[in-house]
Amino acid sequence: MPERYIISIDQSTQGTKALLFDGGGALLKRTDLAHRQIIDDRGWVSHDPVEIYRNTVLAVKALIEESGIDKEKVAGIGISNQRETSLAWDRLTGEPAADAIVWQCSRAAGICERIERQGFGEMIRQRTGLKLSPYFPASKIAWLLEEVEGVKEKAERHELCYGTMDAWLVYKLTNGRSYKTDFSNASRTQLFNIFKLKWDEEICGIFGIDPLDLPEVCDSDSYFGETDFEGLFSGPVPIHAVLGDSHGALFGQGCLKKGMMKSTYGTGSSIMMNIGETPVLSKHGVVTSLAWMMNGTVSYVLEGNINYTGAVITWLKDEVHMISSPGETEALCREADQTDSLYFVPAFTGLGAPYWDSRAKGSLTGITRTTGRAEIVRAGVECIAYQIADIVNAMGRDTGLQAEEIRVDGGPAKNRYLMQFQSDILNARVMVPEAEELSGIGVAYAAGLALHIYEEDIFNRLDRRVYEPGFTECRRKQKYDGWKEAVNSVLSR
Repeated sequence: MPERYIISIDQSTQGTKALLFDGGGALLKRTDLAHRQIIDDRGWVSHDPVEIYRNTVLAVKALIEESGIDKEKVAGIGISNQRETSLAWDRLTGEPAADAIVWQCSRAAGICERIERQGFGEMIRQRTGLKLSPYFPASKIAWLLEEVEGVKEKAERHELCYGTMDAWLVYKLTNGRSYKTDFSNASRTQLFNIFKLKWDEEICGIFGIDPLDLPEVCDSDSYFGETDFEGLFSGPVPIHAVLGDSHGALFGQGCLKKGMMKSTYGTGSSIMMNIGETPVLSKHGVVTSLAWMMNGTVSYVLEGNINYTGAVITWLKDEVHMISSPGETEALCREADQTDSLYFVPAFTGLGAPYWDSRAKGSLTGITRTTGRAEIVRAGVECIAYQIADIVNAMGRDTGLQAEEIRVDGGPAKNRYLMQFQSDILNARVMVPEAEELSGIGVAYAAGLALHIYEEDIFNRLDRRVYEPGFTECRRKQKYDGWKEAVNSVLSR
């Protein structure tokens, strides 16, 4: 059988990756391009969508050139994307109305507070599975409509497209022929009714958005259009899978059955539990979304999102200069005084799940005479595991399922101190694949399966390192109680 290749594009918060997979699902090559993090003096976080699109094209071109493969044997494309980052663009010219509002940015908090005062918050949660928050695209798009000059007028003339980064890339890569998103990304907008599986007209109206102007919602492994990457390929190549990055990682980890869990450690973190074909609305601060829709069958997830996990390591390096590279953190954690009582709560722009407090401020608490650089770095690393434990424990209360195993991925998962501490504080097995690019792997597998290049046994390719819990119950409780006390001290309510 002739060799065929799949390319996946993982468009993430910090940059864009292009990954090349062979006909057996092996990752052959990866190229990366970073993009600017645009942060103003108000703490608003933006990305230039044109830069991201250009980087996507350039990353794929570099991938083809550096790999030396016959590009005519590329059979399909998959796209995974940073979720919730939102933008609007001109339907005819394809020009963005403004920079994209990044998922971390809480500039739309006032809009959410207004809608909450109007009494719509619980209705929105009941239909979308998502607690009203500036984290989600609905209020971000509303902010663009209300605050950016000329946007509302264009919207009234139906001259705008709205979407998350997947819809933008599909639109641009297909030269405006396809204006589509998938069920996973749609379910994260806070505009999508997860029970009726369609844009909710009433909720769209609350945010001032006409649902007719939103993208078509498609199965996650369906045909999204064709692209030649601005002439790179001699003919069009199908885009045959789109998944939000966390959903892509869930799929790539093989968490296809009810009760299976994964955590992605990126700039922020997404913790997901597959809950099967029936949605469960959380009573403990996490949210309900669609994992994906494939072959006409929907799978739901419980999910908790954390704004700052890997970004804490970046902050330690770039802002307070405690480290010169992320690789230093593991040794410093082991060097730190293990009896030091320091906790770091990274509420730089508020706290996400399960607290949902956009006005909380960060803190460093429990400083003693033994506190030094190593202890501060360790507190920064350990806060990642504590935040994830908050989410896992909330999911357990919602479902009655005890977490015995969690599959993890992302850059910080290379830190063995963090992974062991995560296992200790969760009292659960932590499974770390040797591969790092789970979002890209997941969407490549989805595209390859849809194109009948891969078989279901593709998920058996991953080798994993296993961490088993070692804390006594007394020590686990003592450490976690201290964390809860630190968090409670920063909450605004």
